[in-house]
Order: sequence, then structure tokens, then C-alpha cells
Amino acid sequence: MKTLILIIGTVVLSTLNTRATNKTSTFSTVIITEAISDNDLVKVYDWNVETNSAVYSGTSLSIEHAKEMIRLTSSGELINGSKIESYFVLKTEAKDNSKRNYFWEVETATGFAKGYSSTEGYAHKMIQLVSSGDAIVSKKIISQLQQ
Repeated sequence: MKTLILIIGTVVLSTLNTRATNKTSTFSTVIITEAISDNDLVKVYDWNVETNSAVYSGTSLSIEHAKEMIRLTSSGELINGSKIESYFVLKTEAKDNSKRNYFWEVETATGFAKGYSSTEGYAHKMIQLVSSGDAIVSKKIISQLQQ
């Protein structure tokens, strides 16, 4: 009986002690909202074209530019399918070049190479390095927004 009273007393005291040392905090329920108007948004067009040799994709700021990019990237190839989708993004994100990738492709008289770079200047440099001492037959640089 004594042990039962000691066990119950220990449980009660440890519970009270735990509540006494733990600091209870209240959470703030304030919600911060930022108004976005139509002037802050821009329509962006994602384009994708599948040809008999590769799949190309990118982002354009107009439907005409998207169609032109599909025409340029698929020139001389058979088109299996193409798609253009539009969506809205903040103007600040659409114009931020730090979030872009640049697809580059070069064909020379003796070979073919392609890749991605983080800047347009680096894409030109890679084309120059890959094709050094060779006649360039064709080259492409396509800018696309990272998602």
C-alpha cells in the first residue's frame, strides 16, 4: 500500500513539475497577403515540338514567337507533334534571366554537338569551342525558363 501511494505521488509530482517547467506559447494567426494586379502578370507560352530525331521545348513571351521557335527548331526535320500551352507568371520572374537555361546545338562539317548552359554568352562560347577549326553548317540557341 505504501508503494502504491509513493508511485501515485511520484506520477502527480512529475506531471506538475513538467507543466511548471514547460513554457506555453501562443501562436500568431496573422495572415499577410500581397495584392497582385493584372499589371503584375504576363502571359507566357510553353512550346514543345517532337521531331523524327529529337524533342525540343522552350518558353516564349508571345504566341508568334512560340510558333517561330517551333519552326526554327524543327527545320529540316519531320514533325511528329507540337504543343503550345499558355500560363500566367509574375513579370519579375519572366524577365529574370538567372532562371533561364540556354539549349545550344551546332552542326559542323565533321560532327554534331548539343548541350545546355546557364547564360547565352556561355552557349556561344561552347559552340565556338566545339566547332573550333571546323566550318559551321548550322547552329541554334534556344532560351527556356526553368520551372
